[in-house]
Amino acid sequence: MTHSRKPSRRAARSRRGRRGVVRQSAPRTHWLLLSAAMVTLAAALLLQGYTRHMFGSAPDGAARPAGPAAAVPAEAAHGGPVIDAAETPPRTARPAPHTVALTFDDGPDPVWTPKVLDVLKQQGVHATFFVVGTQVADHPELARRILAEGHQLGIHTFTHADLGRAAPWRRSLELREAQLAVAGATGTTTALLRPPYSSTNDALTDADWQAVRQAGRSGYLTVLTTLDSEDWRRPGTDRILANATPQGPDGQVLLMHDAGGDRAQTVAALAELLPRLKAAGYRFGTVAETTSTPGATRPASAAERWQGRALILALAGGDRAVAVLGWLLWAAGGIGVLRAVVLVVAAHRHRRLRRRGWGPPVTEPVTVIVPAYNERAGIEAAVRSLLASDHPVEVIVVDDGSTDGTADLVESLGLPGVRVLRQLNAGKPAALNNGLRNASCELVVMVDGDTVFEPDAVRLLVQPFADRRVGAVSGNAKVINRTGLLGRWQHIEYVVGFNLDRRFFDLAQCMPTVPGAVGAFRCSALLRLGGVAEETLAEDTDLTMALCRAGWRVVYEERAIAWTEAPASLSALWRQRYRWCYGTLQAMWKHRRALAQRGQAGKLGRRGLLYLLVFQVLLPLLAPAVDVFALHGLLFLDPVRIAALWLGFLLLQALCAGYAFRLDGERLGPLWTLPFQQVVHRQLMYLVVIHSVWTALAGNRLRWQRMQRYGTLRAPGRSEVTPR
Repeated sequence: MTHSRKPSRRAARSRRGRRGVVRQSAPRTHWLLLSAAMVTLAAALLLQGYTRHMFGSAPDGAARPAGPAAAVPAEAAHGGPVIDAAETPPRTARPAPHTVALTFDDGPDPVWTPKVLDVLKQQGVHATFFVVGTQVADHPELARRILAEGHQLGIHTFTHADLGRAAPWRRSLELREAQLAVAGATGTTTALLRPPYSSTNDALTDADWQAVRQAGRSGYLTVLTTLDSEDWRRPGTDRILANATPQGPDGQVLLMHDAGGDRAQTVAALAELLPRLKAAGYRFGTVAETTSTPGATRPASAAERWQGRALILALAGGDRAVAVLGWLLWAAGGIGVLRAVVLVVAAHRHRRLRRRGWGPPVTEPVTVIVPAYNERAGIEAAVRSLLASDHPVEVIVVDDGSTDGTADLVESLGLPGVRVLRQLNAGKPAALNNGLRNASCELVVMVDGDTVFEPDAVRLLVQPFADRRVGAVSGNAKVINRTGLLGRWQHIEYVVGFNLDRRFFDLAQCMPTVPGAVGAFRCSALLRLGGVAEETLAEDTDLTMALCRAGWRVVYEERAIAWTEAPASLSALWRQRYRWCYGTLQAMWKHRRALAQRGQAGKLGRRGLLYLLVFQVLLPLLAPAVDVFALHGLLFLDPVRIAALWLGFLLLQALCAGYAFRLDGERLGPLWTLPFQQVVHRQLMYLVVIHSVWTALAGNRLRWQRMQRYGTLRAPGRSEVTPR
């Protein structure tokens, strides 16, 4: 979520109050659901990729490299075109003399198969259709029509795979899935197989024979051809007729195609061929009829029918998933590019507008409120940096029941202008409200106990209050512990978030968050709101949205710089971002009515809340599916194109980040870690969003968990700050 906010303090024990019972919950069901959803999606995409992008698209008669044929038995090499390889030696059969077994490969096709069937019906001829499993799954009604009109079905594998070159496991898969597709579509199974790219018996190689033997052991009869019309070449109707006409009395298994491209020539040739051969005394029939092969087709079992239907549904679901994800990916990409352009343009305009200044200088003193809970490691540096300000300040440290001696340490320093208020542990909102009640100035700055200010930060932070419409000002928080990959990634986040997002929010008058690390407010405006509310974990976001809805402008002053510690481990980062995200969701829900309001509140609702909803909730929720789809693209689509798209978006991010770094006067060096951020940090952030959304929907409540401090804070550029 918004990367500028520091965590709120919350009692470590469960308690009752305005927030009801606050309890720590560790829901696990959503991770199981997410894992199941991702596995299901991955399986659907894997099936879709295998069936749609590993399809053998070369024509059946296309030239193949010759191979050895020493292992092919003579009975198979010189026997009939129908081979039963389950026995040794293999048995073969051929059509009776003056008989033609008319066969069609590669269908069913929604355009050409009906035309072929119409011609066959007109001529009263039955044929055998060797169908591809994926085509049957796409057009099951055509498979049913083939059987209903008295024709016979055989399988042509599931994806038109070259079985001779396939591994044994893939051969089994191709035959099994094709058979299930037929069973699911028609309620029948078939024992007839025509291997793609097969032709006559004498063309069998050793590799082909291994595939025929494996199919025979699985109960299939392999049907080769004796006569090839070569219609796959589309040589013209006359050439197809010549190729398909027998040159003697021998029975033939004639190969034609009802799919695989434009088959207009095939349909035209078929309409002429059938009456011509009938006139010459030839009879037509299915493979089983012409070779006297009984039992080639049988009813499918109930299990086969259900499995087949499930396969057809899975294929359809995979296609729909790819279509939907494709549209979503393009939409997300387009929105991302548009967002980048808008942010850069807005940042440029914001920079020009801010050069005009805010009006007369604001010189009145400021109360700085520092809520502290077990902040001993960094509180001294924080307080000393505030006292080094070039603007008059009073500092109120509100100790929220610390157990590490935070309050004692501050008091022992004896710093002038610093007051320490002690209270029982009641949470950060209560500490801030305590500070507000004791503030002596109209302008107050709220700062976390792990943050140090630049000497001019307070002065610059309060200058926008020269405009009486301004109720709050966001400063510019920077990461001080920016070593290592994790530190650099968060440094990039902060710089981009403050110098692009916040400039846009300021320009659009819809600032959703003044960060707890560095923010200034009108005390009277806060008191009229009832102080800092306790309903959410993101009290800074809640407070900022409440100010906007009350009609106040909230602006950004990029020159007011404060330094803060960022989490130094992935587990600490997870806990921090989980609180931020969950708290922001709470605040968005609490202020949802701003969507229908007018004025400043309406700008927050229709600009700020919708921006947060799209870019910090909805798009992260889609990110896992997008990642799975990207892997699908690398495996089954064009990997060069997918990699180019990824590099393009990475370049866009780098350009935006580079512009943000330039606006902030930062070195570009850390940007080399951006590619690595996409494969670790990004995934962690969208998992945080998923976890937070589930927590909110499930009604679980999260308590504040204190972030570990590392003691790296000090006033930048100084070894010591002298108190004023």
